[in-house]
Amino acid sequence: MYKLSISQETKVLINRSFLLFILTSTIISLKISKQKIFLYSHLPNWNNQIIMPFHQIKVARFLLFGLIGSCIILLPALFQETSYIKSLFLFGILFALINATLEEVLWRGVMLSSLKRNVSTLYAVLITSVGFGLLHISIGIPVMLSILFSFGGLFYAIVVIKSKSIYPSIVFHMLINLGMVFNGWII
Repeated sequence: MYKLSISQETKVLINRSFLLFILTSTIISLKISKQKIFLYSHLPNWNNQIIMPFHQIKVARFLLFGLIGSCIILLPALFQETSYIKSLFLFGILFALINATLEEVLWRGVMLSSLKRNVSTLYAVLITSVGFGLLHISIGIPVMLSILFSFGGLFYAIVVIKSKSIYPSIVFHMLINLGMVFNGWII
């Protein structure tokens, strides 16, 4: 019997690519039920004000703080050997691009916008955040850590709702994914 031998990196990329099936079936289901799909697919208006409980902040500044926070995960990679980072660079880029884009379009684009039409924003954010966290069990993340990933989903949902755009959350998610790969947490 012939056994197909593929690398762990390829298995992870294939696993993450299967998100396309979930995304496609969700979109087909929404189309069949004649619901509009709003993906937050426009760029943020950088000069808009975001109203927070105790202050206001421009979208640009809000997203800058999110970008800085997301980049913190890359700091430990600075202490890794250069050859280690180079060996993971292509995988890291592919993983971050595939995973962040598909997860954000699925959870914050399709699911969050669809749920928001039928339930409160708070409920939609909570459901999509928990679903996002638990989906990580499929790539071998332990259950408790996957539950903690729900807080990442909460952060991304807030970014999407406050900026009215999915693009910043995709960028933040990609940075987090790169940091996870370069720090050895993925693979």
